[in-house]
Amino acid sequence: MKRNLLLALSFTICLLSFSLARAQQNVRDFGAVGDGRHIDSPAINAAIQKAASNGDTVVLPKGIWLCYSLHLESGVTLRLENGAVLKAAPVTDTEGYDEAEHNSSSYQDFGHSHWHNSLIWGENLHDVTLDGEGLIDGTGVLSRGEPRRNYTGKPWANKALALRDCQRVTIRGVSFLNCGHFAMLLTGVDDLLIENVKADSNRDGFDIDCCERVIIRNCHVNTLNDDAIVLKCSYALGRPKPTEHVLIENCHVSGYDIGTYLDGTKTTNMLKAPDGDGPTGRIKLGTESNGGFRHITIRNCTFTHCRGLALETVDGAAMEDINVSDITMTDICNSPIYIRLGDRMRAPEGFHSSTVDHISIRNIRVADADSRYACLIAGVRNHPVRNVRIENLNVQFRGGLTLDDVREQRGRNPFFIPEARKATERGEANYPEPSAHGIQPAWGFSISHAENIYLKNIHLETIHQDERPAFFMKETKNIRRKKVSTLNPIK
Repeated sequence: MKRNLLLALSFTICLLSFSLARAQQNVRDFGAVGDGRHIDSPAINAAIQKAASNGDTVVLPKGIWLCYSLHLESGVTLRLENGAVLKAAPVTDTEGYDEAEHNSSSYQDFGHSHWHNSLIWGENLHDVTLDGEGLIDGTGVLSRGEPRRNYTGKPWANKALALRDCQRVTIRGVSFLNCGHFAMLLTGVDDLLIENVKADSNRDGFDIDCCERVIIRNCHVNTLNDDAIVLKCSYALGRPKPTEHVLIENCHVSGYDIGTYLDGTKTTNMLKAPDGDGPTGRIKLGTESNGGFRHITIRNCTFTHCRGLALETVDGAAMEDINVSDITMTDICNSPIYIRLGDRMRAPEGFHSSTVDHISIRNIRVADADSRYACLIAGVRNHPVRNVRIENLNVQFRGGLTLDDVREQRGRNPFFIPEARKATERGEANYPEPSAHGIQPAWGFSISHAENIYLKNIHLETIHQDERPAFFMKETKNIRRKKVSTLNPIK
């Protein structure tokens, strides 16, 4: 903890010194109109080029700035003032976004492999800031997926902000709405500060991939269809690079209906994500996991109407020294805690199996959690999850399942979606998700292929009687329990 506090202090001082008053370039002076009809990206890019020569600030005042790809430069601050909307322009027969650059996608999907096909992008930059109180809006334009086969039209974009191999980056104050596959894809970005940012998007919120010395604080990310704040260490850079020395604090993640966090209504009419299970919207490590996760702290965060905390490594990465504390969860639609060491191995030849070691989770309160998968810790044979300490955990599960549910593995989810995808075990080489393990034979904790697990000051209870036992363990060693209590009401 001391290490992370020092990191936060020194990093903040560095960034504050960089963000002192600079000369300003108003985009209107370069011909931008801001009426929501004219394409303003050429004028804004001209302003960015001008600002780069002196390290100036490019200002978007109140207005609707319709744009294709914007190109960030070193030393430049791009500021969206209150009332400014940077809006993704629709692709036409004559105009579109920058093309996706060539990059191998052998070990990660299309979205993680390209940065140029974005509303805003930068590569090999330093000292870059995106700030202000404005909105970045990709509604109806930024794509959630990959190009269609044989597509011959103008290039389109699938993310709002993409940075590759950058240093000293600050993102502060802005909001993101409906930003496609990623609101932010930040790959190989070191010394990164994200604070007071809101994202309400139709797939991933913040993707932090192969980044070192990162602070994410005071943010709210609402992503029903995908993960809210997700750390990864993929092979997208063409080399393994860890994600390490990361602090996530005072953040709120959720799976409300898309767009209803920013408009304040926070509705819950959509009960299913594209994978067939409940709303996503969580904090997660993984799935892409080649370079390693080390020295990660997650603290003072809330999860609402979404999936629980997920710590996953399945592609050969070591996950170690992960500290999670002071978390509150409400209305959780799968495992409140999911720790998974898998064997997907989407990696080049020569990578060894993943490892999980030294995980600390403490001071966690969970209300109204789905009981299908319990708190789930799972390694693989000959590669156990090791040295996990969970203490001061209080979980209220919904309960209500039977032993027949476990035996039959019926496609039954009585809490969110009665017609949900059938929850049957799919194996250790598949995509890791609690539902991939099937309905568990316990309602509280299910632990398999693990050793040196310490549970202290644990209270588990159900709202409705559950026929299953509170604990299930398979191929485990040295599982210690101290001051563990359970409450499962009788009918």
